[in-house]
Amino acid sequence: MDIMLTVQPLPAFKDNYIWLLTRPGTRHAALVDPGDARPALAALQRLGLEPCAVLVTHHHWDHTGGVAALRKQYDAPVYGPAREDIPALTHPLREGDVVDLPQLGAALRVLDVPGHTRGAIAYYGADLLFCGDTLFTAGCGRLFEGTPRQMYASLAKLAALPGATQVYCGHEYTLENLAFARRVEPDNVDIMARIRATEALRARGLPSVPATLETEQRTNPFLRCHDPDVIAAAENFAGRSLTDAAEVFAVVRHWKDVLDDD
Repeated sequence: MDIMLTVQPLPAFKDNYIWLLTRPGTRHAALVDPGDARPALAALQRLGLEPCAVLVTHHHWDHTGGVAALRKQYDAPVYGPAREDIPALTHPLREGDVVDLPQLGAALRVLDVPGHTRGAIAYYGADLLFCGDTLFTAGCGRLFEGTPRQMYASLAKLAALPGATQVYCGHEYTLENLAFARRVEPDNVDIMARIRATEALRARGLPSVPATLETEQRTNPFLRCHDPDVIAAAENFAGRSLTDAAEVFAVVRHWKDVLDDD
């Protein structure tokens, strides 16, 4: 993938991001998770672009709701998970498939990442990761359809990518997630530094996404279930000993669910 590829956020709804992939010198673009057609169509028209592909990570409406309207106006292929029901899908994908985007000089490898939904996928290439609601900046998605062990395995798969990988997730949740991360690891200085940096970005109206995977490794509790401090915090919350990292993950995810539901 060419380093000239650029990624722009298109805010949608309350806190969603649609990702617009472009390359200088071309009139083509790819869109990732266009839950709302309006900001996507407005950006395409404003910039004089034509979509060469629509990429979907999972079936939730806030990631797919704009696909049909885009297809009415542009005859662009729609890529997405083979194991989910997405009516506008033209190219069902599974792990190991590659999405070639020759108009952008790009190719993205497909990874199966079940957990948030049954058939969620992610797209990865040249240190760019489009992971929908599986891995969030400083957090991870709820388990609507998968099991904790499935989600932990999916996160471990993403965590094994190079540390320079830029994580493009589907929502602006970083500050909320960092507040929970601080609860899990109150003595983690990297979390405190990231809170300050994220607050400064948001105060200027700037997105906190993307973040590098290396940053996630230091500050995201869901990627740190092997760390002694996270294990101790999870065992204290659960009131029992935990046998492995997947069990630690299950407890930490439940802990955040309880707080979110309060």
